[in-house]
Amino acid sequence: MKAPNEVVTRALLRQVNVPGLDRPAALITLDNGFDHTKPNTFGPGGLASLDEAITAALAADPAFIAVTGKPYIFCVGADIVGLPQLADRAQALEIGRLGHRVFARLKDSSVPTFAFVNGAAMGGGLELALHCHYRTLSGGAAALALPEVSLGLVPGWGGTQLLPNLIGIPAATQVIIQNPLMQNKMLKPKQAAELGIADILLEPADFLERSLEWAAGVVRGQVTVTRPAVDKDMWAGVLYFARETLNQRLHGAVPAAYKALDLLETAKDGDFAAGTAAEDEALADLVFSEELRSGLYAFDLVQRRAKRPAGAPDKGLARTITKVGIVGAGLMASQLALLFARRLQVPVVMTDLDQSRVDKGVGYVHTQIEKAVTKGRMDKGTAAKLYGLVSGVVDKSAFADADFVIEAVFEDLGVKKQVWAELEKIVSPEAVLATNTSSLSITEMAAELEHPERVVGFHFFNPVAVLPLLEIVRGERTDDVTLATAFAVGKQLKKSSVLVKDAPAFVVNRLLTRFLGTVFAAVDAGTPLDVANSALDPLGLPMRPLALLQLVGPAVAYHVGGTLHAAYPDRFGVSENLKRIADSGQPIVVDDQVNEEVAKLLVVGDQPLTAEQVRQNALDALAQEIRLMLDEGVVAEAQDIDLCMILGAGWPFHLGGVTPYLDRTGTSERVTGQRFLPAGAASLPA
Repeated sequence: MKAPNEVVTRALLRQVNVPGLDRPAALITLDNGFDHTKPNTFGPGGLASLDEAITAALAADPAFIAVTGKPYIFCVGADIVGLPQLADRAQALEIGRLGHRVFARLKDSSVPTFAFVNGAAMGGGLELALHCHYRTLSGGAAALALPEVSLGLVPGWGGTQLLPNLIGIPAATQVIIQNPLMQNKMLKPKQAAELGIADILLEPADFLERSLEWAAGVVRGQVTVTRPAVDKDMWAGVLYFARETLNQRLHGAVPAAYKALDLLETAKDGDFAAGTAAEDEALADLVFSEELRSGLYAFDLVQRRAKRPAGAPDKGLARTITKVGIVGAGLMASQLALLFARRLQVPVVMTDLDQSRVDKGVGYVHTQIEKAVTKGRMDKGTAAKLYGLVSGVVDKSAFADADFVIEAVFEDLGVKKQVWAELEKIVSPEAVLATNTSSLSITEMAAELEHPERVVGFHFFNPVAVLPLLEIVRGERTDDVTLATAFAVGKQLKKSSVLVKDAPAFVVNRLLTRFLGTVFAAVDAGTPLDVANSALDPLGLPMRPLALLQLVGPAVAYHVGGTLHAAYPDRFGVSENLKRIADSGQPIVVDDQVNEEVAKLLVVGDQPLTAEQVRQNALDALAQEIRLMLDEGVVAEAQDIDLCMILGAGWPFHLGGVTPYLDRTGTSERVTGQRFLPAGAASLPA
């Protein structure tokens, strides 16, 4: 019983003698035969193996049964690679029922059952643990989550029924719905223990030994496990608020989130059989949805393509970095200083025009380190080391021995060229010169340098510590050694790097500027701000257009728009209304509502568009721009466009980034005459 291409996770049973017990315990270890880089998952073969192990364990009449995982990994859930291979709804139903039947054996067992969660536990892996009577958790577990909603699924093996009745409906709603929709936020072990998902949190060094010891105490009656009572009175109110929040944010765009709410409502009555049957039906419905296929495609991009950047040169060419220089000490530069010091563990020195600016930048870094220590996210020893690594001076001669220098100064080509001209006389010929420009030409920036081959674009996204994308931009003369070093540094920084051709605004900013420009053109034509702002609601984007514009900053958006207008005047306009808003300094939206004072500043036409027209114009513009970018070779493939939009702009998995949505709505073919992806690649088969 094995699905095609399934990497079977075996359930390996052994008898373990535990001091204080009159008979051995049964320990089941989940192991797919690979190291931690290929985590345990459950397909039909893996579930069958677990079923057999439980049968054999029970036959041995053990003191207790415990399930644990291979080093660093408990189990990360269902084998989602096999989902697109399901031929019909009946097969999807059977997968759901099989998981429920096998896991329920642990829940219904007359022998005490334990989950020793030694590492990452997600999806079906965490649901397996929830079926056990008791749970220990390692403080070294990398991540815990029920991420299914982010993919377009629901926790389909008991999670929606067990979790709320264990930790309460507010916390369960956060784990099952809110966290997946917040860029798939994971729980750390301490958080999971505080929520009540685990009964005890143990140190990783001797986790298995302490877990066995603790379990023996429970079995002997020497350890009493108490759990807070679940308040059923607040159930309806929490779910009502959650549904209203989803409506405001997603406007029905993520069916899985609403299905999850329905299942959580079912869990209130505690009829486990009815609840799991409802999970089976929901799973079968969602497996054959376009949103799931886009979600699986997006998941594959983030998990696989992001780790093997297309077009990156041989990593063996990369130079070692022993010191980093940062030109500038503003907010962006200070964020970069902290990131480089924390990840590379090398000296980082900032410079700026005067000592007060330098001191402010270093002060920001120190404040962030102090906050991390206060919140328990960093120990004092690490903090002390980081304090010593980050420094600031006015004299740029401090960069003389730096191997990697990045500038984060005002977005003006002349200013940046002046910076590099000055620095080239100071740094060694081998030092990499990186620019954090968001839209300017790397080639032009390096044109007058003696060594233009060592200049590279290194475009981060704000906030630097949160957004994982790094656009690495190759200028016309950037060499492979520089590029390889840039990718190596990006990996050390734990960023997902995408190779981008030197083209105005690169990928994310170019697409967002075209997108926002189209929406704002509708405003200039006379479309009310609130209509334009809500026009894209059916897509379920992380932010409405005007909120995004406010986050970027009207002045920055106007500047980038001007850069793109100069390059592509037929597609990128310059809105004087946007300049009026920037000059006013007033917020465009307040509490997600349009600021009426800003609306009074606008000079508009008399040809308003409907919300549907605004939405279609924006989608058409995206389709056209993406096709042009691919034709220009800005990135290798459409997959890189989607990866950039997911990781740099937070566009959701249910859209697949952007191109799967444009394909399935017919926009791609209508605007460009062709799809971006083959039918079935991120959608249901034709």
